Amino acid sequence: MGRAAVFDVDGTLVDTNHLHVTTWWEAFRQAGHQVPMHAIHRSVGLGSEDLIAHLLGGRDRDEIEKLVAAHEALYGTFFDRLPPLRDAGRLLRRLDHDGWNVVLATSASGRELSALRRAIGADDAIAATASSDDVQTGKPAPEPVEHALELVGVPPESAVFVGDTVWDMKAGTRAGVTCVGLLSGGIPVADLREAGARAVYRDPAHLLAMLGDSPLAPDA
Repeated sequence: MGRAAVFDVDGTLVDTNHLHVTTWWEAFRQAGHQVPMHAIHRSVGLGSEDLIAHLLGGRDRDEIEKLVAAHEALYGTFFDRLPPLRDAGRLLRRLDHDGWNVVLATSASGRELSALRRAIGADDAIAATASSDDVQTGKPAPEPVEHALELVGVPPESAVFVGDTVWDMKAGTRAGVTCVGLLSGGIPVADLREAGARAVYRDPAHLLAMLGDSPLAPDA
């Protein structure tokens, strides 16, 4: 059965949160909506439709699809140069070496997910991926984390979820797993802890350096 180290991707392993902020802002602007960037930033981590509902309220299906398509087109221009966070690949490989089942739980799918995996460059260490195509309800609902655990047959008490947003921490807490927060997405320590983070680190490199004293320690 073993243990599972479940990772969010955007803002956790790849430095993309502010790219999402900029491209969502432009998608909204093109559609005639003036949405402050700080509000968009706090919404990154939600699935596209949930993000739109959170920021704009209820919208008809046609408008939602146009906004999602505009964001995807704008964000897609960065696919060939998405920047991994420092030591993201090394962290996943170390955990795989230590016997953890490494699973990605992300709102991304399709070409976006492929671009993110290329940026991380550690496919050999990834046991499975739970994408937005696999679940009905995204974070902060527990379903993405629960599905990630199902893929590797690991119970919640033997799993750790690493993410960078309050939505990640809430999803992991509701799924019954230990949550670890990273500051690389731009969310304050206090917010991550309030949402359920047991430990918080600056970024993947800091977590890797502190691994022995973290919830992901080899003998944890």
